[in-house]
Amino acid sequence: MASPPARSRLGRPTREEAEQRHADMLETALDMFLEKGFEQTTIEAIATALGMTKRTIYARYEDKAALFKAAVQQAIERWIMPQDQLEALTEKSLEEALLAIARLRVAHVLTPQGLKMQRILTAEAYRFPEIFASAYDQGSKPVIAFLSGLLQRHHDMGAIHVPRPFMAATVFLGMVVGGPTRTIALGAKFDPQDVEDRLTFSVSLFLDGVRSR
Repeated sequence: MASPPARSRLGRPTREEAEQRHADMLETALDMFLEKGFEQTTIEAIATALGMTKRTIYARYEDKAALFKAAVQQAIERWIMPQDQLEALTEKSLEEALLAIARLRVAHVLTPQGLKMQRILTAEAYRFPEIFASAYDQGSKPVIAFLSGLLQRHHDMGAIHVPRPFMAATVFLGMVVGGPTRTIALGAKFDPQDVEDRLTFSVSLFLDGVRSR
């Protein structure tokens, strides 16, 4: 467990403390938006939960919608898959790389932060379509772009026939991630072995469809 930031001698919060307090504010706000929904959550309730005044929150955010968007943005930033995890897969065979990407993506989505993201997108994207766009642009699109490049390289080598690699990458991720994560995000229990079997089957099915003949 990380050590708590040192306090200023004069009693004023250090920059590290202020940043952590802000992060805690957004995390608490997101949890309350998830629990009660956007409409039923109030700035007053969030402030009370944090032990601060409404004025403190309004000093940063002009209204509840601005606070909500900031809370979701923080969740997106914590949810993004590190690029170095993907780059480490470039030396693997295509089948190994696809299976590794599938496992990483599903495991990443199934983290507490990932599940929060799925739930908030399911519940509020109709009201705030921009949060879905942000989650896609920052979280999903880089993975699709990496996978697209991987498929393009193997296409150029003649191992597979994928004339539209970006679309193929999108379809692949939909196969391996879409179904299980939506179900789990809605509260369904899952068997890790069932998930693994689905990923293995999906990778084999995808490769059978794109291998050069």
